[in-house]
Amino acid sequence: MKLPIFIADAFTTKAFRGNPAAVCLLENKLDEDLHQKIAKEMNLSETAFIRKLHPNDNFTQKNVNSTLTFVTMSGELKARKEEDGIVLDLPLYPAHPQKLHEVKDLIKTAIGDTLVQDVRYSPDTKKLLVRISDAYNRSFLESLTVNTGNLLQVETTGKVKGLILTLKGEPGGQTQAFDFYSRYFAPWYGVAEDPVTGSAHTVLSSYWSEQLGKKDLHAFQCSNRGGELTISLRSDGRVDIKGGAALVLEGTLTA
Repeated sequence: MKLPIFIADAFTTKAFRGNPAAVCLLENKLDEDLHQKIAKEMNLSETAFIRKLHPNDNFTQKNVNSTLTFVTMSGELKARKEEDGIVLDLPLYPAHPQKLHEVKDLIKTAIGDTLVQDVRYSPDTKKLLVRISDAYNRSFLESLTVNTGNLLQVETTGKVKGLILTLKGEPGGQTQAFDFYSRYFAPWYGVAEDPVTGSAHTVLSSYWSEQLGKKDLHAFQCSNRGGELTISLRSDGRVDIKGGAALVLEGTLTA
């Protein structure tokens, strides 16, 4: 079996930055077990499989559809191409106030004595959003050592499956202005830190739109690879998240 496979870096226009993801083109349906084996072999945050809907479809022909729809564990994910990037059409998830004492051990384990300004929880995604103090800046968040190794021992209830750290953006000057910064950790799914993730921003977008009173946001995820996201909240309860993409590998998977 030979399958065309690609690796693209998302939410960036430069190779070796942003979020690396694999895309595998399928002529026919594969067993779920083989999907998982291929994804494990690629060892990336995401591996997407695109399968023909009709036998006469051809991957080499220009795609006439303006939107591609992916079936994911979080529901349908739609992607469309625009002149300046690719837009992901995602559900928007609210983040509700969370009592600090209920999650203080988790937060303490992750970030020690870092000052916390707000804590929210998204029951739909099981993500805990921790906003650190406005007294900090982007450099602090980027250099912050997060202890993910012990989180699995501290949080065993199943309530939290992802930890978002976020910080209010800084005014522009010599550097580009962003509305907010973030980092995302999901050791409960085997991901110590996700380089750049759209899923965390389905929660972040809701929170920062409420805090800043605006529906169009510009965000930066401060992982060691970094990623830039342009966000637009829609009236239908969904959110458009746009970013660039750079193709870095094209080859054939043999199995």
